[in-house]
Amino acid sequence: MIVELGHFALVLALGLALVQSVLPLLGSRTGDSRLMETGGITSLACFALLAFAFGALTFAYVTSDFSVLNVVENSHSLKPMLYKVSGVWGNHEGSMLLWVLILAFFGALVASFGADLPASLKANVLSVQAWILVAFLLFILLTSNPFTRAVPAPFEGQDLNPILQDIGLAIHPPLLYLGYVGFSIAFSFAVAALIDGRIDAAWARWVRPWTLIAWVFLTAGIAMGSYWAYYELGWGGWWFWDPVENASFMPWLSGTALLHSALVMEKRSALKVWTVLLAILTFSLSLLGTFLVRSGVLTSVHAFAVDPERGVFILAILCIFIGGSLALFAWRSSELESGGLFAPISREGALVFNNLFLTTATATVLTGTLYPLALEVTTGTKISVGAPFFNATFGPLMVPLLFAVPFGPLLAWKRGDLWAAAQRLYVAIGAALVAMVIVLAVTQGTRILAALGFGLAVWLLVGSLCDLAARAGLPKAGPRLALRRLAGLPRSAFGTAIAHFGLGVTLFGVVSVSAFSTETITTMAPGDTLTAGGAIVRFDGLSPREGPNYHEEVGRFTLIRDGVPGSVIESSKRLYPARQMPTTEAGIHTRGFSQIYIALGDAAANGGATVVRVWYKPFVTLIWLGAVAMSLGGLVSLADRRLRVGAPARRSSARPKAA
Repeated sequence: MIVELGHFALVLALGLALVQSVLPLLGSRTGDSRLMETGGITSLACFALLAFAFGALTFAYVTSDFSVLNVVENSHSLKPMLYKVSGVWGNHEGSMLLWVLILAFFGALVASFGADLPASLKANVLSVQAWILVAFLLFILLTSNPFTRAVPAPFEGQDLNPILQDIGLAIHPPLLYLGYVGFSIAFSFAVAALIDGRIDAAWARWVRPWTLIAWVFLTAGIAMGSYWAYYELGWGGWWFWDPVENASFMPWLSGTALLHSALVMEKRSALKVWTVLLAILTFSLSLLGTFLVRSGVLTSVHAFAVDPERGVFILAILCIFIGGSLALFAWRSSELESGGLFAPISREGALVFNNLFLTTATATVLTGTLYPLALEVTTGTKISVGAPFFNATFGPLMVPLLFAVPFGPLLAWKRGDLWAAAQRLYVAIGAALVAMVIVLAVTQGTRILAALGFGLAVWLLVGSLCDLAARAGLPKAGPRLALRRLAGLPRSAFGTAIAHFGLGVTLFGVVSVSAFSTETITTMAPGDTLTAGGAIVRFDGLSPREGPNYHEEVGRFTLIRDGVPGSVIESSKRLYPARQMPTTEAGIHTRGFSQIYIALGDAAANGGATVVRVWYKPFVTLIWLGAVAMSLGGLVSLADRRLRVGAPARRSSARPKAA
């Protein structure tokens, strides 16, 4: 019965979303406050209904209700409870239900925390948000109903895809969707403002916190997905330039540009047209990612669906929202004021420079992702655009951008002094040069690109702290005065420094792994040894082991340092009987920020030995720790009173006039 109630909640949510898509907009056009207020009530009701529907599907998974087709295809009674729950969104239908739940959640947040928004703008935002909700609810109900019954109901399910039965995949999709779908608010604000034909600095102040929230979650989601692919797929890499990876990376690049552009618009009332366009394009790239994952045009471990009917439906949604919003933008853009003027050497200029390279990089990734698809459709020729193309095009675009990052916060608004900013960065310049000299000395001058990469990473790390040091008055100010000044700084200043520092940490990890990782592929019998990362790796043999819903052969390896046996690494090959699907579970030993990574291959032809792949990856964990720091920087910025969603402006207390 609860399954039918969940299905009914979806249908009722569609009806309320239709009401929300019309009445608030009509109220804003006619000035009827009662109609405008319906947006808040209906958005909260839609979220409650979708939460109930999602809870009903979760209940079906937890109780192994195999009368539901979705549960049959993606669950098993012996599956651990964690993966029964994560199986709710580990498939196409359930993940789309999570998608619309998060979409409704953001609409409910605007309704709850948008009290300081103008009534007309709030009504328009909620209406536009409802348009998106209606489209995807129709998509679910017509093509991807998660509550379809299985007739007759089987006694057992087919189990979840084994590679999705992992804690990383329990966390990765919700984080990614909070980022993907979160950009819908920026899109709704942009379209709502274009409908009104009025965009100003206040609009940027309202939209920036929502963009920052989405950016934080998308950063964390991409990092979690990268780490999952690194340890779960047994290939030893952290980024493959897979088209579906690119589908999440493009909104991140565009969203980063949007964050910086909105800052210029808020502070200087400049870049208005460009900021609105970025808000539209960022969510459009999120919709494109949804299409790529669910249309069947791509074959990937990340892809959910291969049904062309669903692909056509999402393509129609894509055309309506992207085409409609861009048409509205083209119609209204001539009426928008360009905003304030500024010198090329200024903080605004630095942020425009940032936007130029970020959007160019986004276009590069978009071209490399879509070109093979377009070529196959038009000519039937199949080609693959892989890492060499992206490394050759994306990397050079990032170098000047990363070099310019420390300068931005040190330049003044409207007109800055580049030489004065460079003088404040002398410590960062010195540290970068020292890092380059050390790398060249250690490698005897054979790794020039690695030296440049490490120098750029150290430049970012130290340069991100120079702004805080300059604001504190260091080195002239004493410790107490400097601490007092730091305590008085807005939290957004600390958030910016932490995010830029995290970018440097990630770059340090990327350069280290790219330049100095080692890989050994060999056959090993029990007792054989090899060397990796300064340690001796001894293979102790294979042994069978039973899991809750799988069988596995576990390879045991012992690390020996200075002749003393130490840590034990276990790597295995699993077989899930329900799906008859094998997986490779890598064994990873972390020491400091570096890792020894071991993956088992097939048994060797000579019988008694096993193929083993062993990597040593220096400072590899910094790649993901840097992403965590970037997300933390965004959260610290959100804690700034000036950025908190719904925070009212501080008012000075009235003083009695003198008699």
